[in-house]
Amino acid sequence: MQHYRAPRWLIGGNAQTIWPALFSKRFDGPVPSFTRERWVTPDGDFVDVDWQPSAPGSPDDASRPLLVLFHGLEGSSASHYAQAFAHWAREHGWRFAVPHFRGCSGELNLAPRAYHSGDFEEVGWMLSRIRSQHEGTIAAVGISLGGNALLRWAEEAGESAASVVSAVCAVSSPIDLAAGGHAIGSGFNRQVYTPMFLRTMKPKALRKLAQHPGLFDRDKLLAARTLYEFDNVFTAPLHGFRNTDDYWLRGSAKPHLRRIRIPALVLNARNDPFVPAHSLPQQRDVGEFVTLWQPQHGGHVGFPGGRWPGHVLTLPEQVMGWIGSRI
Repeated sequence: MQHYRAPRWLIGGNAQTIWPALFSKRFDGPVPSFTRERWVTPDGDFVDVDWQPSAPGSPDDASRPLLVLFHGLEGSSASHYAQAFAHWAREHGWRFAVPHFRGCSGELNLAPRAYHSGDFEEVGWMLSRIRSQHEGTIAAVGISLGGNALLRWAEEAGESAASVVSAVCAVSSPIDLAAGGHAIGSGFNRQVYTPMFLRTMKPKALRKLAQHPGLFDRDKLLAARTLYEFDNVFTAPLHGFRNTDDYWLRGSAKPHLRRIRIPALVLNARNDPFVPAHSLPQQRDVGEFVTLWQPQHGGHVGFPGGRWPGHVLTLPEQVMGWIGSRI
């Protein structure tokens, strides 16, 4: 993947982001299916975890390797990348699970809090719960927001991370949240991607306000036109940050990559419209456990392959090939 090149018929970071998410092939054979398990959180809320059922005749689940995928902003087990990784797991005999961040499984969570890019405590709790019920090897992949949160967990966990997972990977993650936030809030991105995210985030926030009257200023939320403004009203104060700048600073994984003590792959295309190339880490910014893949092409969680209309199966093949060589 570090030498990835996009198909000649799909040019530019925006095309390599939008087309794969909407039109490219995600799997061969039947649509990946899931069974849902609800977990009660330590604060009395809930999260939903989707598990891919075992194939007939497969060995005992507890002994097979398990891939845990943390989705991106407003993502779920139905996202194109989740289906692609589910297909890879099904074809290679791995178990596969997608823990949903609070409010992302189709049902609003109960607590005042939601989820955010630096939510390493939640990631840690989810992984510990999974570790307690799975005997075999565990690897974790985080997509975009989920990847930054996963790296933050690995950084905070340090040496103890190895007792939970064998390797992690962050795909297209905005590990410098300020750089990514400002990029998505300007130019073409502000006209296309920002409204796409706010179209679901604002109604969910308003439903949260109905649950917990007085939680935030409704008029300021309705007036928000960028993720910066939304985070200033909703995400930052609800999760213990002073404001958006404080959240983006403290939530970013990039400044702490040297603290990671398990094999970690950080994959970012240099033409990702959400993650400016100038903000990406260099080898001097990371320790011996971190591998950087920064191909020139790929967009944001795109990395399409094949002839038109293309597929997104190259991404899981390459990522899981790297993980498989290190566990």
